[in-house]
Amino acid sequence: HHCRHLLKYTSTMAPLRTLAALTLAATSVSAFAPASPAVSRPTTAVASAVFDDAVKDWAEEYPEFAKWGWGPSVQAEIWNGRHAMFGWVVMCACAYHQGHSDFPDADKMLDLKQWGTLATISDGLEKGKDTISNERAIILIANVHAFFVGIAATVAPLPFSDTLLLDVNHPMYEWQVERNSKLGGIMPDMKQVGINPHAELMNGRMAMMGLIACVSYSFIQGQSMIDTINEWVGGAYF
Repeated sequence: HHCRHLLKYTSTMAPLRTLAALTLAATSVSAFAPASPAVSRPTTAVASAVFDDAVKDWAEEYPEFAKWGWGPSVQAEIWNGRHAMFGWVVMCACAYHQGHSDFPDADKMLDLKQWGTLATISDGLEKGKDTISNERAIILIANVHAFFVGIAATVAPLPFSDTLLLDVNHPMYEWQVERNSKLGGIMPDMKQVGINPHAELMNGRMAMMGLIACVSYSFIQGQSMIDTINEWVGGAYF
């Protein structure tokens, strides 16, 4: 009996210990790294050259896409990171509300006659039509709302906002080009602390890598991403 409890505790805390070890290793490396003079693109010469060559080759081969910031560019990486960070906020919020039973009639399946075929779901193995739960429908509509807000911000961006695509006619264009010229490479400038583009770029990269790890772990374990997140925080959500 005690062995089962020990195994359960060990399996629950293992991801947390791994995350703590990686964090400690990263901070230890940066703490003992030798000081180096500031450069416009903070990374090793080789990594910087590879990144710059990739961006240059893309711009030469696909100029119509590159001028908008599409492809292997700092602009695209920044926005991908922002979407990943926003995704983590949404998933953690879903886990919290699921754990506190904030979704009304969460397990109730939607009525096919009332909601139509958009509420159906099938695994392809069984005949017939099953509908999604009320909880899943609420989360879906919330994500659709956020998606259309992003579309609106892309089609009609505010004059003081960072646009998704580069636009020479936008007031922020020169600032975006200057910012993008100072970022990129394998590692951003770790000496730049606080609220700045370097920190945002690094946080976005960590969020994207975290999503890959979460999806992979959930697939291997055969569980939802919400269950994985709850497991990684030691069952704090539910």
